[in-house]
Amino acid sequence: MPDFQLAQRLASLPPYLFAAIDKAKEEVRAKGLDIISLGIGDPDLPTPDFIIDALCAAARKPENHQYPSYVGLLSFRQAVADWYLRRFGVALDPNNEVVSLIGSKEGIAHFPLAFVNPGDLVLIATPNYPVYGVTTEFVGGVPMYLPLTDENDFLPDLDAIDNDTWKRAKAIYVNYPNNPTAAMAPRSFYEKLIAKALEFEVIVVHDAAYTEMYFNEANKPLSILEIPGGREVAIEFHSLSKTYNMTGWRIGMAVGNASLVKGLGKVKENMDSGIFQAVQEAGIVALNQGDPYTAELRGIYRERRDVVIEALKKAGISCRVPEATFYVWSKVPQGISSSDFVTKVLKQTGVVTTPGNGFGVPGEGYFRISLTVNTDRLKEAVLRISQL
Repeated sequence: MPDFQLAQRLASLPPYLFAAIDKAKEEVRAKGLDIISLGIGDPDLPTPDFIIDALCAAARKPENHQYPSYVGLLSFRQAVADWYLRRFGVALDPNNEVVSLIGSKEGIAHFPLAFVNPGDLVLIATPNYPVYGVTTEFVGGVPMYLPLTDENDFLPDLDAIDNDTWKRAKAIYVNYPNNPTAAMAPRSFYEKLIAKALEFEVIVVHDAAYTEMYFNEANKPLSILEIPGGREVAIEFHSLSKTYNMTGWRIGMAVGNASLVKGLGKVKENMDSGIFQAVQEAGIVALNQGDPYTAELRGIYRERRDVVIEALKKAGISCRVPEATFYVWSKVPQGISSSDFVTKVLKQTGVVTTPGNGFGVPGEGYFRISLTVNTDRLKEAVLRISQL
């Protein structure tokens, strides 16, 4: 039998973080241990009925059974534009500044194909969602990682990047509210980032998938597009996954600078066939009618956050109180690595968490808890961890 070799771009990759976690979880489950999964950020609550009902109705329309538009139904893109205007005060042109995505991960993964050439320098704030660096390397780009630390409030130190580096950079990836640290970015950070991007003609790629998972109405997460100059340099990725519990539906959007959106759309024309139109019609209903549901969802995550923070405090485990996302970024006990701690927790307690170093070198010393199970299970999970 031939020994087929993987392409170098795959052979050099480490195992995908969450795939490796799933494998370890199943090995422990096979031993009969009760698993509480606080690893991958996949909401446990179902998609609300009003969205499911819209999908069912749309799925019965024969016109929705054919190939969809590559860039998405105009009606869906209009709903995205309406939502951005309502939520952020940003008026988008649905024809030129919005493209639909098969989930934001797909769009983020395809974006370097449109704008990053072999040898191009790409700045990536880390700890980070692994897809940013992986797809940069797939196209021959050179990632340079910018450390996010507790001391700098998990914001990249833009002033520490010298002018020669800014001149060589093609793009910079940032993600706020941040996965995994749950940090938020203030207006002043976006203003400085935009100023640097304008000065050195650097593309800003902003992953904004968690903007609706916040806990303080007086401090809502920002869109980079609402900051003056943002639309000149940035493309922003968003998703219906977390906002409406639609992770499995695979629907999202990229918005912003028209040339950046157009470039991504051109890649998609050649790489996929768009989103099932019935899902897009359900997405329209979610965007137009889903704000009250999302407000209720924030209340649930706030309660879960408070339960975990209190339990961690009693267990003597240090963590930041998140203002957004459904993650808690916690410090591992002294004298043990992130990976060893998470492995020990899984094998001895059945609780799945995520090692901080799986998101990048600065994540060493931390582990991430996802608030994606009910409060009783969260209490049980932290209790098990505390008894190690």
